[in-house]
Amino acid sequence: MKQKSRLLEKEGFSNFMASLLAILCGLAIGFVVLLVADPVHAFPGLLAILTGGLSDLRNLGQVLYAATPIILTGLSVGFANKTGLFNIGASGQFIVGAYVAVLIGVRCTFIPGPLLWLTCLLAATLAGALWGLLPGVLKALCNVNEVIACIMMNYIGMYAVNFLIQLTVFDSLKNQSLPVAENANAPKLGMDLIFRSGMTASSVNAGILIAVLAGIAVYYVIEKTKFGYELKACGYSRDAARYAGINEKRGIIWSMVIAGALSGLGGACLYLAGAGKSIEVLDTLAAEGFNGIPVALLGLNHPIGIIFSGLFVAYLNQGGFNMQIYGFAPQVIDIIISVVIYFAAFSLLLRGIVERVVKKKAHAQTAQTEPAPDGPPPAPGADQPKGGDET
Repeated sequence: MKQKSRLLEKEGFSNFMASLLAILCGLAIGFVVLLVADPVHAFPGLLAILTGGLSDLRNLGQVLYAATPIILTGLSVGFANKTGLFNIGASGQFIVGAYVAVLIGVRCTFIPGPLLWLTCLLAATLAGALWGLLPGVLKALCNVNEVIACIMMNYIGMYAVNFLIQLTVFDSLKNQSLPVAENANAPKLGMDLIFRSGMTASSVNAGILIAVLAGIAVYYVIEKTKFGYELKACGYSRDAARYAGINEKRGIIWSMVIAGALSGLGGACLYLAGAGKSIEVLDTLAAEGFNGIPVALLGLNHPIGIIFSGLFVAYLNQGGFNMQIYGFAPQVIDIIISVVIYFAAFSLLLRGIVERVVKKKAHAQTAQTEPAPDGPPPAPGADQPKGGDET
């Protein structure tokens, strides 16, 4: 038992160090980009990135607001990865869930009070799950690569939502969806009174609590339930899982359904925040779905790690806004954040390097502490009485 706990501690340490190294490498390259762009303001610009999210309570609230959707899409990607699947279709699942939430929020105003918001969340979750179902079925029954199926579903979802918005909830003057009813927005729970600067409140709301609770729920399902054990077993080896009596096809389908549900919930949380954000009719995939991939990688696919990595990426974005006061173009900010996210993709590689270093040190310490043997081992049969001595 003690040996197992030590192994878990070492694994947790290597995970933490891998993510930390990825962040430091990304920031170092980002600082070089700042030096090339404007050597005079490079250091103040870097400080703006590192401290901008904490400059006041409103900025901190905006960090929490921006982190909500990417935590949920990160959980979507991470959950699928835990079961051996790569859910690159979070963008399509995200926008489909967002559209269903907005549609109900605009058209179903007869639903009273906060029930409208809860209905929107539930419908968005089901829509995202449905959008993840088809790639799961194709993978389980026809062995179609989930990456190809998910990419196709991303574009189908984007164009379908653009078409349906123009038919149902279109604001032609702004080329976007109509605003939802007031009671369709997430409750603030007093956060607008805390996370504010002067008379300006942030957009943070109950969505951040939903994202955190979703992360805890995913952790519990994966680590503490029989269902989660079966899903992980399918991820490690489908043949071995089948030999052990686990229905691996059902596991694949359920994995993609749950991943899609998380992405759809993220879409609802973004557009039902009371921040005045609407779905724009553009031929562009939802960035939040793809941002979930580096968030999951930086969190090493661990649900709790994904919560913190989502907060970190949102923190960088908010600091990037503050950096513009030094005259840096928005494109420079995007480059820096992209470089940090790019290095986050190498966190698994860095984790392997850290684990090898830790194992070498542990092996060296073990070799030093183990006592040397007193002498050579006895020869075989040395303690046996010889045949001539028997009486």
